[in-house]
Amino acid sequence: MKIDIIGDIHGCLSELEALTTKCGYRWLDGIPVHPENRFLGFVGDLTDRGPSSLKVAEIVWRLVIEKKKAFYTPGNHCNKLYRYFLGNKVQESHGLETTVAEYKSLPKKEQQSIRNKFIDLYEKSPLHLVLDQNQLVIAHAGIKEELIGKSNAKVKTFVLYGDITGEKHPDGSPVRRDWAKDYMGNAIIVYGHTPVKQPRIINNTYNIDTGAVFGGSLTLLRYPEMQIVSVNSTMPYIAEKFKDFA
Repeated sequence: MKIDIIGDIHGCLSELEALTTKCGYRWLDGIPVHPENRFLGFVGDLTDRGPSSLKVAEIVWRLVIEKKKAFYTPGNHCNKLYRYFLGNKVQESHGLETTVAEYKSLPKKEQQSIRNKFIDLYEKSPLHLVLDQNQLVIAHAGIKEELIGKSNAKVKTFVLYGDITGEKHPDGSPVRRDWAKDYMGNAIIVYGHTPVKQPRIINNTYNIDTGAVFGGSLTLLRYPEMQIVSVNSTMPYIAEKFKDFA
């Protein structure tokens, strides 16, 4: 299995195009296709904050559902957009407001189309992906070894939000334990969710959310080569959004 796993995109379409092109993908009929039949993988958080959330979501739907050429597992922002599209009451904040504004600017027929596609993508995607004979795991916010392969409320909370304690930082963000520091498993875990200035590689885990939407970069991990490839973001740089680990 040869798969190129991309960190949190958050609507940064130009960075997605640049990164995949840099890795040899050709954009044919609106989607990236690799001449050597490599697959793409997505760690979730396709949408919110960036300029082209719905276009990114449609591209991933086409790759995963229509063409069967990619893997995707949802992030917390994906979950929130899914609940919004179902008609649930959700706060249009923390980036969702940009996606909703995009959505409301579309003609009714296009609204219905992207809503149906995203619901389809979300409902057909697992909470986390276990690939290549259990050697590779993709989970939005990561996952503990004992939770791999399971599907329950505890797993859902962990893979969407990380190892949260229930407490809050002064800025309102959740306090999270550093689960990767204690990971001792053999499977490679690739995840995002927490923006870091450079990919964080520790104990067979790879955080590849390098904050594209906050002016950092969009990062991809080539598997099984374990090669990191990044492109710079076109978005304004917001230093306080990036996490420093001790």
